[in-house]
Amino acid sequence: MTENTEENNQQSPAGLITDREEFVGLCAHMREAGLVAFDTEFVSEYTYRPELCLLQFATATECVAVDPYQVGSLDCWWELMADEETTVIVHGGQAEIKFCFDLGGSRPRNLVDVQMAEGLLSRSYPLSYVNLVNRVLGQKVHSGETRTDWRRRPLSQKQIDYALDDVTHLLTIWQRQQESLISRDRLAWVEAEFERMIDEISGDGSRPKWKRVSGMHKLSRRGLATLRELVDWRDSEAEKRDKPVRRVMRDDLLMEVAKRQPKTVGELTATRDMNRGDYKRCAPDLVKCVERGLAVDEKDLPKLGAGDRPDRSQDEHVLGKLLGIALANRCADLDVAMSLVGTNSDLRSLVRWHLDAHDKGPRPRLATGWRADVCGDLLTDLLDGKISLRVADPDSDHPLVFERVDE
Repeated sequence: MTENTEENNQQSPAGLITDREEFVGLCAHMREAGLVAFDTEFVSEYTYRPELCLLQFATATECVAVDPYQVGSLDCWWELMADEETTVIVHGGQAEIKFCFDLGGSRPRNLVDVQMAEGLLSRSYPLSYVNLVNRVLGQKVHSGETRTDWRRRPLSQKQIDYALDDVTHLLTIWQRQQESLISRDRLAWVEAEFERMIDEISGDGSRPKWKRVSGMHKLSRRGLATLRELVDWRDSEAEKRDKPVRRVMRDDLLMEVAKRQPKTVGELTATRDMNRGDYKRCAPDLVKCVERGLAVDEKDLPKLGAGDRPDRSQDEHVLGKLLGIALANRCADLDVAMSLVGTNSDLRSLVRWHLDAHDKGPRPRLATGWRADVCGDLLTDLLDGKISLRVADPDSDHPLVFERVDE
């Protein structure tokens, strides 16, 4: 058995770990190093959950890939990722965070995302890894394996080299970024954003799946009850078949069924696009979903929260647009990415909270933390008429000037 393992390792590309004991030793080395770059390669087009196909790691002295199909349990890594003593550096690390939650059952404790950090040092977000390396380090990396099917074995040396490129520069990039963040007094900003990103990914797992369906706010409460049943059915079917949920049935079709609420198979299949063979086979189950939705007691019908609703009035829409202009100008002045500071949804939440005299719900994101210091007072004072704005330099990338109105 040992001889076969050694033979397989000798045939594996350089820089690829396939042996269990070698992987455990790597984890011990990374724990001692205390600082590790991390990336993954995965495929999500064919299965209910993304399939983890490769892990890449880099420390100051090591840069290796790990084949999860051959090393077995990855628990020693997930434990390390949840260790407060180890700093894990990623680029656009949403997928890596989800894997830690889903496969490791734990929360990353000391995570750095260099893509997010760059968004608080410039207006570029999200910046690709290739462009980030070029901007921060002035170096070029190749991107020739972006369409690789990482499930297939054996992996070539070219594939491994490509995968390792994704972690090779992360430690140096973070070192440069950290120096800039400290010099501009923004390190606390980015640390708060790392935690917020992890919180949002964690919270997304607990958010009802029917609330993630586009356009659901257009449905009546009865329609929402029906949609809830349909989404639960689709999710169960997707897991049973091990397929992505949207390959079982598209969101727009679920919305159409929830809206029309057909009571028979004939009524259901009369809906455009519902006469496909695979949908017809599901028709009886879908009709039962409608029946269950219609049977929900009036007092138990689902409700939309404030954050789930679109603008309640034209005034909200106009005020949101106004604040968007002010926020864009402020972000240009500070040289930070507006999409990180506040989205259109964040602006609408601020308008609603302010118009409701701060009485309903928690404080919106733009009125808390470092955002409140950077732009919160500016935006709320603008809503209150305490600040006026004018064009100062039309040729500037932040041409507006905000002036406090005399009492």
